[in-house]
Parts: sequence; structure tokens; C-alpha cells
Amino acid sequence: MEIASILANVCLFLFSFLSYHFLKKKKRRRRNRTPKHRAKLPPGSMGWPCVGETLQLYTQDPNVFFAAKQKRYGEVFKSHILGCPCVMLASPEGARFVLVTHAHLFKPTYPKSKEKMIGPSALFFHQGDYHNILRRLLQSSLSPGKIRKLLPSMESVAISALESWSSGDIINTYHEMKKFSFDVGILSIFGHLDSNYRQTLSDNYHIVDKGYNSLPAKIPGTAYYKALLARKRLNKILSEIICERKEKRLQEKDFLGQLLNFKNEKGEIITEDQIADNIIGVLFAAQDTTASVLTWIMKYLHDDQKLLEAVKAEHMEIYEANERGKKPLTWAQTRSMPLTYKVILESLRVASIISFTFREAVVDVEYNGYLIPKGWKVLPMFRSIHHNPEFFPYPHIFDPSRFEVCCKNKITRKKRSSSKYLFTLSSCLGCRLLRNPTLSCHSGMVCMRALAIISPSWRCSS
Repeated sequence: MEIASILANVCLFLFSFLSYHFLKKKKRRRRNRTPKHRAKLPPGSMGWPCVGETLQLYTQDPNVFFAAKQKRYGEVFKSHILGCPCVMLASPEGARFVLVTHAHLFKPTYPKSKEKMIGPSALFFHQGDYHNILRRLLQSSLSPGKIRKLLPSMESVAISALESWSSGDIINTYHEMKKFSFDVGILSIFGHLDSNYRQTLSDNYHIVDKGYNSLPAKIPGTAYYKALLARKRLNKILSEIICERKEKRLQEKDFLGQLLNFKNEKGEIITEDQIADNIIGVLFAAQDTTASVLTWIMKYLHDDQKLLEAVKAEHMEIYEANERGKKPLTWAQTRSMPLTYKVILESLRVASIISFTFREAVVDVEYNGYLIPKGWKVLPMFRSIHHNPEFFPYPHIFDPSRFEVCCKNKITRKKRSSSKYLFTLSSCLGCRLLRNPTLSCHSGMVCMRALAIISPSWRCSS
């Protein structure tokens, strides 16, 4: 018994001694850490174990949910939604911090099922050099000079779409706008593509689109399974288009041409699989954004007949200048539609079709004195910014005139650099495809109305 007591005391002493030095060393490490490691987590609540606050988010208006959080905790707060601890940033500065000035500290994050559907090499699944190269190639293919050359073709696509709606039947506006956006996207990526290729791409792409947000179950007959098969067919079709482009040795400057012609200083090229993933990715990014905005624009114009008449008058002036539609829309004319442009900006602001985006911290990050731990999701809250009365008085009222100063180029450089809104437009790849298709569609719509092809009783459903 005495020996056992002695051993117990020795073990207790050793345990106490080691614990003391361990805690002392840990305390010293904390003291020596950089300020960002001493930063505290943002205020907020994490909700219930496992589910967090996901149920609260989906059982009420998301705008109300986030507005209540912001009112209580401020523009930086934490939560736990969709199975992940998150930090919400509801200010322009916060969004710019994550998406622009410190983008290297965060990576895009998407569910694996969606990544597999679009393609793992798509640019928005990556960061660093690969992402930057692809983004530059995309921006180059969408430069004003390239779009200028495609503008007459874009207008033809818009007019053709409008003519197809003139039968008097009820149409689903959003679905029709998705078809139109897809055609414009194909034009921007491939230039003038053979009609057989275009139709086959369209058929398979729309199967993929239907399965994108479905339950990711690889069971024959499900939307997800059909989408996976269609995605494989898309790869095969794109491979044929690429081979044909290579055989003809065409040096096109469209997005496909930019991808095919790329070679870095090491002689490395972009593979066919990478090209296919990025083409599908750009179509996804462009189509839904453009279609959603066009649908909302039509709704807002329908609700304000006075504004609709003013927009029609702006386009009728161009229509008359083009010999009543005999001449195509020019680049200069797209830059002389101030009211239409303001309607687009206000539609994007009010609708806020991109409510937020997901990023993941790749290291511990400090922002405004708060710690964003490595691995946590970060959500720049675009809708909260766009609907903040501090930035936009009476934010729920559709008022294009609030962009009057911006459109007259009288906004200062400082204000532009910290813009509450416009940087979110420029940060979205789909939005870069938006402006000219939208202007073309509206010009075409006014032409159709002027020619009485669309009757006054024309109806559409969203």
C-alpha cells in the first residue's frame, strides 16, 4: 500500500509538473502570436448543434433573417448555415476585401456534386495563377472591340427571339430568356457556330441545367443521372468542335480561340478537358444571370408604364436613325442609351439576383479586428449592401434616376473605388456578358412593338 501511495504521489507530481509547463508554454505562445491570432470571433450566434441556423434561414424571408442579424450584430457577424460556420460581411468594404484586395486569402467553394457537373477545371473552382490566366482570357474575349464585332449578330438573335414570341401564346418569360441568353453565350464563346452543333449543345446543356440543382443521386432515371450522361456527351461534342477548329487552323479571337491559342512561357497549353470545363462554366455563369435580369427588367417596366414609354422613346429614336430597322444596331448607339442603362443597374440592385457568394478562408484572417478562422466560409452579402438605406434611400422602390450621377460620369474616383454596388456587377463573370445582350434585346423589343409584330394584348408569365 505504501509503495502504491508513493507511486500515485509521484505520478501526480509529474502530471502537475508537466501540465504547469505545458500551460505556461501555451500562454507564452499566445502572447507571442501576431495580432490577427489574438483577434476575437465576430459577434453572432451559431444556432443549434449540427443544423446551426439553417432552419431559421429557410423558414423565413432570407432578407428578414439577414437584416435582423445585421441590425443586432453590425456589418460583420458569425452564423452557422448549410452545415458550415460562416462569417457574414454586409458592407462594400467587406465584400471588396474578400473578392478584390485580399482575394488570395480566400478560395471559391462549391458542393462536389456541382463541381462535377460543371467540370473541376472551371475557373471559378480555382484561385491563383490558373484562375488569373483564364479570367484574363475571358476578359480579352469580351473586350469592347470583340463585342462590337458581334453586336449585329446579337441584335439578330434578339429580334429572332422576339419574333418567335409574337404568336399571342402565353410564354414563360424566364425560360424564354434562358434560351435567348444561351444563344448569346454560344455566340460570345464560339462566334458563328454551325447550327447542328448549336442545337446539339443546346439539347444536352439544358439536360445538365435541369439536373444541376437536383438531388445528387447517381440512380438511373433521376435528373442528376441524366445530367451526368448529358455532360459526357457535351465533352464529346466540344471535342469535335475543337478538332474542327484546329484542322481549319482558324485564329479566332473568341473565347474558344483564346483558350486554344494560349501557351505560357514554359510552353504549357490548356488541355481539351480544361477547355470543355471552362466553356460549360462560362455558359452557366452567363445564362442564369442574364436571364434573371432580363426577366426582372420586363417586370419592372411592365409595372411602370410611364418608364416603359420613356424607354421605348429612347429606342425609337435609334430605330428611326437606323432607317426603321434596315441598319443594324451600332456600338456607339449602345453607348447612347442612358435611361436603358440606368434601368439595368436599378434592376440588378433591386432584384439582387446574386444575394451572396461563398468563399473559404485558406488561412486565419483578420478583418476589422475580428478573426476569420481558417476553413470557415465567408459570405459577402450583396443583397444587404444593395438594400441598405444608408447607401440607397428607400431601397425597395424601383428608381433608375438614383444612378443619374453615375451615368453622367460625375462620380468621383474615390466613390467609384468604394462603390456600394457597381463592383459587385464587375466581379460577376456573367454580368460582363449582360450589358450588350440586354441593350440588344430592348432595342429589338421596341422594334417589334413599333412594327406591331407584338400586339398590345401580348402576355407573358414569369
